[in-house]
Amino acid sequence: MGSKDQDLPASSGGGAGGGGGFFQSITKGMRSLGLAVTNSVNGMVGYEGLEVINPDGGTEDAEAEAMKGRWKQEDRDGYWKMMNKYIGSDVTSLVTLPVIIFEPMTMLQKIAEIMEYCELLDKADECEDPYMRMVYASTWAVSVYFALQRTWKPFNPILGETYEMVNHRGVTFIAEQVSHHPPMGVAHGENDHFTYDITSKLKTKFLGNSVEVYPIGRTRVTLKKSGVVLELIPPLTKVNNLIFGRTWVDSPGELVMNNLTTGDKAVLYFQPCGWFGAGRYEVDGYVYSAAEEPKMMVTGKWNKSLSYQPCDQEGDPLPGTELKEVWKVAPTPANDKHQYTYFAHKLNSFDTAPKKLLPSDSRLRPDRYALEKGDMSKSGAEKSRLEEQQRAEKRTRETKGEQFTPKWFNKTDDISPTPWGDLEVYEYNGKYAEHRAAIDSSSVAEETDQSSIEFNPWQYGDSSQ
Repeated sequence: MGSKDQDLPASSGGGAGGGGGFFQSITKGMRSLGLAVTNSVNGMVGYEGLEVINPDGGTEDAEAEAMKGRWKQEDRDGYWKMMNKYIGSDVTSLVTLPVIIFEPMTMLQKIAEIMEYCELLDKADECEDPYMRMVYASTWAVSVYFALQRTWKPFNPILGETYEMVNHRGVTFIAEQVSHHPPMGVAHGENDHFTYDITSKLKTKFLGNSVEVYPIGRTRVTLKKSGVVLELIPPLTKVNNLIFGRTWVDSPGELVMNNLTTGDKAVLYFQPCGWFGAGRYEVDGYVYSAAEEPKMMVTGKWNKSLSYQPCDQEGDPLPGTELKEVWKVAPTPANDKHQYTYFAHKLNSFDTAPKKLLPSDSRLRPDRYALEKGDMSKSGAEKSRLEEQQRAEKRTRETKGEQFTPKWFNKTDDISPTPWGDLEVYEYNGKYAEHRAAIDSSSVAEETDQSSIEFNPWQYGDSSQ
């Protein structure tokens, strides 16, 4: 994530003379519109503080919307009574949530989903034009939002849990959970064109029937051909209608991609959702030179496609140029229970797993696997068992006076300021590459039934025994 002078990118993202061009005036208007037309029902009888937002309708149908959703009425009412006292709080690790709202995937796997369209980073690496390079890179950053609109919660990883991915466009990917309170995941991905590094810590604000998710993290991409280093600052995400109504996700605000090497940047604005879905999914913005001059405009919808066009210093399209598509969403499975893409299914399968998968891998979690098979009762029981084992291991660690030490990442002395709080940064230590090379070159490495491996992220073995 960004440094202090990047906390408010919109204020410095204008064109020549600070004018900002066409899209900036449009987005300012949409900001006001989005705030003015939010369609909600507040203060339903017995439900003080309730807000229900129907993204497809107007104010007159929000009360009917409140009666819809995945919850049974008695479960919904009971959960509202329990959660109501947490309004305004960070609930990231505060409450135990029922598996009815979960998807069969962990947060480490969600981090890996940004690799789906990583061919855009390959193109950025091969590109000689510095502004087209930023078009490709910023579009890659937007591409994951189609997957992030899923309305299910991923499992919080167990401390020491990992996720490995291979067999996707030459990328080798490793993620590790390095902290439980607060929950933090770290990942490193690499192929012939780029390296990708992220330290991720989520912070939330529970608002009653919705929650704001603040992506406190630092994401850096290094393009190998040019040596350019890129840094990503994403917008916050808001999950609406958690208990009452049909759950839906929006990420209004600015996504900023900074080129730390040259000073170029992309500032893309995610429009807020208004009445009857007005503005929902829309993304507009520019690639700017280091001199703050707009060079490329980018426009489209994050759930369909993005296009680009060269522009002048006022942000208007250059004569003789045309809008060209740079990315579009791949086909998806029809009527998928958890709104998974084909790539999400691959992430959950052993098709993307390397030989001799680490026993700490997310795919092996029994609660995740049970939910994938549709057994919510077993999933809930296994989730509780794993959480108790995690608490038992913490007690053992405290008794021994020891600190948890990640295997594949090292904690640095760097503190990265972000728009939502400071972040302790972890870096890849290179040991995973050595581990993987040793296995891949071993003549005794045998193919085993990966699904038969027992999930084991524990530092001391099974501390609950």
